[in-house]
Amino acid sequence: MEDRGDRRASGRLITIEGLDGAGKSTLAAALAGALAQRGQAVELMREPGGVPVSERIRELVSDPALAIAPRTEALLYAAARAELVAERVLPLLHAGATVLLDRFLDSSLAYQGAGRGLGVEQIRQINLFATGGLTPDITLLLAISPQAGRDRVDGRGQAPDRLERERDEFFERIAAAYDRLADAEPRRIRRIDATRPPELVLADALAAVDALSPSA
Repeated sequence: MEDRGDRRASGRLITIEGLDGAGKSTLAAALAGALAQRGQAVELMREPGGVPVSERIRELVSDPALAIAPRTEALLYAAARAELVAERVLPLLHAGATVLLDRFLDSSLAYQGAGRGLGVEQIRQINLFATGGLTPDITLLLAISPQAGRDRVDGRGQAPDRLERERDEFFERIAAAYDRLADAEPRRIRRIDATRPPELVLADALAAVDALSPSA
């Protein structure tokens, strides 16, 4: 297995990324179910969240009543990620499980690094420290336009959280950052057309996961 800084055993880390409204949670649940049907030990978690400390942080960063400075926001996400990795992700990987995360480090690179203008490389360093250098074996990037993503979010009929209330320009910067990340790491980050029906998105995701070599 390639050394990704985490010294994990035989487990695999699969992450799902994309704009709000891209269908990450839908794909994550379907992919986890499909892999489990194949007899794989799969653990699905969301970010931020997955463990009590990280879920508390999720409440903070999602609360539209709070004003949070960009650097504070970035550090809160990194802290939630650090706790999730320490408590659950690394032990599961060492036990040989497939860990499926609804968001991970790339979200911070896109949202805080580009969206908030804090700098992608600066945010990368913070999060590599938080995770001990852990990076995914594969990242499934659900590609959708910012407007289409916003339309889906609005169609849910739920009150928007703190980030979902941001202006269109914020999400345009994020979408552009995801594209740059995918261009820079085409072997790890696999783009999937999120405008297609869910069953076709799942098929594309399974094909990408199946293309992973045993030593990925």
